[in-house]
Amino acid sequence: MQYQLVSADSHVNEPPDLWADRVPARYKERAPRMESFDQGDAWVLEGAHDPINFGGNCSAGLPAEQRSGWIRWNEVRAGGYEPAARLGEQDQDGVDLEVLYPTPRIGNQLVWHRDDVDFHIACIRAYNDWLAEFCTHNPERLWGVAILPNVGSSPAVDELRRVAALPGIRGVMLGRWPSGDEVLTGEDDPVFAAAAEAGLPLSIHVGFATHAQGDVAKMKLTGSMRFFDMPVRITQLIKGGVFDRFPDLQFLAVETDSSWFPYLREQMDDRFRRANPATRAPIQRSPGEYFETNIASTFITDHYGIINRHHIGVSQMMWSSDFPHGGSDWPDSRQTISSHFDGVPDDERHAILAGNALRIYGPGAAS
Repeated sequence: MQYQLVSADSHVNEPPDLWADRVPARYKERAPRMESFDQGDAWVLEGAHDPINFGGNCSAGLPAEQRSGWIRWNEVRAGGYEPAARLGEQDQDGVDLEVLYPTPRIGNQLVWHRDDVDFHIACIRAYNDWLAEFCTHNPERLWGVAILPNVGSSPAVDELRRVAALPGIRGVMLGRWPSGDEVLTGEDDPVFAAAAEAGLPLSIHVGFATHAQGDVAKMKLTGSMRFFDMPVRITQLIKGGVFDRFPDLQFLAVETDSSWFPYLREQMDDRFRRANPATRAPIQRSPGEYFETNIASTFITDHYGIINRHHIGVSQMMWSSDFPHGGSDWPDSRQTISSHFDGVPDDERHAILAGNALRIYGPGAAS
């Protein structure tokens, strides 16, 4: 294919039978399940604070007055869970290829609830198998990002190597560091090594799962502050020397936009320069240099990011439709792109809209 428009971060809508049909028999009664409530349908997951509704995760293309967090499953657009329908929805938006992530609160709950290690791993494996099958329908236009468990480096490495062999999987994502903590430890290194060896980019979508999931209306941080957690994770990776030990590792800050990158780079470099060499982070380069080689970001609408693309790094920016979520401009993405990219040279435009995603997500893919 000749790719002209690639969404580096889109989503699926997990079907009601995904886990019940795929986890071992001993877990079927505990598996994530969809239930009906007075307001609509919602996911019920072990350990979650509330039922997790999904209306906002399939509201692309709806007028604002028709949007609601609570809907019935039969109202969900078919492309969220049927790959053939998804290709038609891509065509409506003029999108050639999508990189697919899970529904955030569902994916985060899977990695947050880890009291039963075997159950935790079984739920993650079930999702990854379903996603790989979804993408196999057309691996030229559907690329999946698998979830890694966070109950120690050994299970995470095992799952990374397993999904790397599945067709359609082009990356892996973390909900917490593989050791399960919010602080990097030496135990996490084998996962970074395995990702680099497999050529699979390692991503965090918005931020870590720092608490059990619940009603989105109760969240302290709204979607307009979705970059809030990511500077912490990037700082941990850089100051922890991860990119020195694994120079081929590609890290993706997904759905956090790009405009804030120059500020973080400047501040990290300034404090690194001022610190006593005997006590500052023992890294081989100034912090800002790692942004040029190892760290990329995705954005949905970030006009300031496009204006400041040369300060961010044209080669490290990737456009995202966020489809079928409410942040998407589907089916009018090309109109938004046209207005935001006015005056951007063709080579830079193509890099941000397609080329960078193909380069970063592409190399480690199974055939």
